Amino acid sequence: MTEWQLAQRIADITLEEKAFDVLILDVRDVTVLADYFVIASGRSTIQVKVIAENIEDLLLEEGYRPLRREGFNEGRWVILDYGSVIVHIFRQQEREYYELEKLWGDAREIEIAAR
Repeated sequence: MTEWQLAQRIADITLEEKAFDVLILDVRDVTVLADYFVIASGRSTIQVKVIAENIEDLLLEEGYRPLRREGFNEGRWVILDYGSVIVHIFRQQEREYYELEKLWGDAREIEIAAR
């Protein structure tokens, strides 16, 4: 699976778990941290955790293990680092506060492929 396909797969999983405001940013031209960021919001700390756990479980079945994971205890902002793709799952309040979309405003937004 290419990095682009992995980002799309992660976006699909977040949508299956009823995440909202899901977007993919192509950050290849603005940082060396990753190629893509997938950003999604959940309505509660429980939903944020469920979305993240589902991503981990399904991708593990497909042979992908995150290099690191942060934020599971609090459930307000969970990060899953898959190397070339970094996933940010926020509770809405934290997403509005940190405004990653503005921070990475030079990145190109990628359309999520319809299934």
